[in-house]
Amino acid sequence: MAETGTTRPATAGAFDRLEVALDRGSPIPLYYQLAQQLESAIEHGALAPGDLLGNEVDIAARLGLSRPTVRQAIQSLVDKGLLVRRRGIGTQVVHSQVRRSLELSSLYDDLAAAGQSPATRVLRNEIESASAEVAAALGIPEGRDVIVLERLRTTHGEPVAHLRNHLPATLLDLDTGRLEATGLYRLMKAAGITLHSAHQTVGARSATAEEGTLLHEPAGAALLTMRRTAYDDTGRAVEYGTHVYRAARYTFDFQLLVRP
Repeated sequence: MAETGTTRPATAGAFDRLEVALDRGSPIPLYYQLAQQLESAIEHGALAPGDLLGNEVDIAARLGLSRPTVRQAIQSLVDKGLLVRRRGIGTQVVHSQVRRSLELSSLYDDLAAAGQSPATRVLRNEIESASAEVAAALGIPEGRDVIVLERLRTTHGEPVAHLRNHLPATLLDLDTGRLEATGLYRLMKAAGITLHSAHQTVGARSATAEEGTLLHEPAGAALLTMRRTAYDDTGRAVEYGTHVYRAARYTFDFQLLVRP
């Protein structure tokens, strides 16, 4: 008889904190059901980076699954970079992948909303003369003073993105301590700046040696890139960002509509 919605206790280790429901009457393979629930637990923090998952044999016995089924589920998450097999230690949670929808929001707010415990290290916060690229993006004369920010954004102690932003020098006062405590867009909102729209381009390239060091990736690793110019409700360009993200830990989500 098919078993639907059965919840069984988990095995010793971090897995014992989870409730796993398997629908044995579903056409969805059991390994995929298990993998999806483990991935959701990682994404929402029920399984945290560093947690040991537990013994495959025990997991299989407690869920009434074959060991190859459990192994296939775990391997699918190893292939995604969410779990790692460590000799003499076991299967360990590495991190969750950040999924971000393409809308005008800050990375800090998106990570906080997803329960990802964002933290920031400010690498640079100073005034410099606008390059031709920056001046064109902000709609100001080349050579005019701009604020340049460089920040390293982390979640659960692991780097996710290297952020570089340029803002008009007279826009607002950006204290380094406040930048490390919250997001740039929150500070802009507190200063009375109302963001309205942005032009954004998403791409990909290989990491430089310097970026690899910052992001804990080897030189040449895949990075996602994003360029954004944000405008306030008067149409003034208030920020130009050039950011890079670890492709193994970060994705952009798109919603596509059919043109009528």
